[in-house]
Amino acid sequence: MNDETIAGIEKEITSFIRRIILSEKRLNGLDRSTYVILRQLETYGPAGVKQLSVDLQLDSSTISRQAATLVEKNYAVKEPNPADGRSYFYRITDLGEKELEANRERRYERLRYMLSEWPEADRKMFGQLLQRYNEGVEELHE
Repeated sequence: MNDETIAGIEKEITSFIRRIILSEKRLNGLDRSTYVILRQLETYGPAGVKQLSVDLQLDSSTISRQAATLVEKNYAVKEPNPADGRSYFYRITDLGEKELEANRERRYERLRYMLSEWPEADRKMFGQLLQRYNEGVEELHE
């Protein structure tokens, strides 16, 4: 594998991530951690800190801190686990769903704009390559 190619890919990934973070701040969107946890709760339903830690590959203290912020903002509620009264689940609230959907729509609009001049075949290939990359990263962390 050519080192120059790898260096170019690493540079573009770094730029890609930086631009996403800057775009979220400019659009007054949800911060990345809030978006990721809300999306997880919306997609898979209520979950406890341990499950979210495993699913998102973050340590429990990070998830606990971020989940507490979601509760403070009324984006999620903390409910006792009926099977074990000592643990809790986090469930997305109606406000959390509303904020997540509004944020997602802003992201979609931005992507539509950024990719509007690309041929459909290129957009499709870009999505497929991102998926392939993400699946490869996921396999490394299993």
